[in-house]
Amino acid sequence: MTIFSRTRRVLVATLAAAGLLAGVGAQAADAWPAKPITLIVPFAAGGTTDILGRIVGQRLSEALKQPVVVDNRAGAGGTLGAGVAARAPADGYTFFLATIAHAIAPGLYKSLPYDFEKDLDPVGLVATTPNVLIVHPSVPAKNVAELVAYIKAHPGQVNYGSAGPGSTEHLAGELFRSMTGTQMTHVPYKGGAPMMTDLIAGQIQMALETSPSASQYVRAGKVRALAVTSAKPSPAYPGVPTLSDAGVNGYEMTTWFALMAPHGTPAPIVQRVHAELQKALKQPDVQASFEKLGVGAGDMAQPQLASFIRSETARWGRIVKESGAKAE
Repeated sequence: MTIFSRTRRVLVATLAAAGLLAGVGAQAADAWPAKPITLIVPFAAGGTTDILGRIVGQRLSEALKQPVVVDNRAGAGGTLGAGVAARAPADGYTFFLATIAHAIAPGLYKSLPYDFEKDLDPVGLVATTPNVLIVHPSVPAKNVAELVAYIKAHPGQVNYGSAGPGSTEHLAGELFRSMTGTQMTHVPYKGGAPMMTDLIAGQIQMALETSPSASQYVRAGKVRALAVTSAKPSPAYPGVPTLSDAGVNGYEMTTWFALMAPHGTPAPIVQRVHAELQKALKQPDVQASFEKLGVGAGDMAQPQLASFIRSETARWGRIVKESGAKAE
């Protein structure tokens, strides 16, 4: 047998195997879903990620005719849940709601039990939202300039809360600290909900919380909103300036939430879920719920989302290094 003959046989066998695997993937997708689907949410119940996860989970359940069960795996700034999702079977029965915190984590932690870009595949962008600088009513500051002056007059005595080390609230606070030259104390929690409970009770003084967790308490007057972290003002907070416009020049941070799947989940299943997610995000009642929460619905193709996540991971790696933030 000549080298060319052997090469041809290997090529034919390879193509046949690829076709067979594609056929298996298609068959699996045709039979899917045949049982409940798990959506891993890496933060505690009641926080922003959980709120969005339950809205999306309900809509996907209706579209796919199977229950979508939210599994809250809080801890380690969202990395605990990410590790669980990364190790889950890639069979279409486990999905994961990632956030900007997972793009921050590689630059913040010395080691992680997973590779965010390699072990999880993007399915679709769910939402984007600004963080909101909020303070307890006892803090005698009615704007950002007054808050900065107050913190400088009480170095290390002002506590800011977060959903955990490496969370968006943590890095938003560290970025604020480094850009204003202030000294604050970081108090991490296992999710945004318990953090908000302590903020409302006055156990901590401030937070840069994501909009969905903060909005109801701002409207109720239980906390005071001083600024939003986005490049433009948020319609959810009329009259509230951006941090950059309020004097912290160049400050910008937008929190995002993306649905992901364990690497290797059959492409037909990923594409189906992406399509159903896009349909859900266009439903008027979902958009109304998002608007009330101060959230914008996501709209991004999978290749764009993968590129976006890579760029965010690189960007936050630089910010973490420049700010000197540490995972406690």
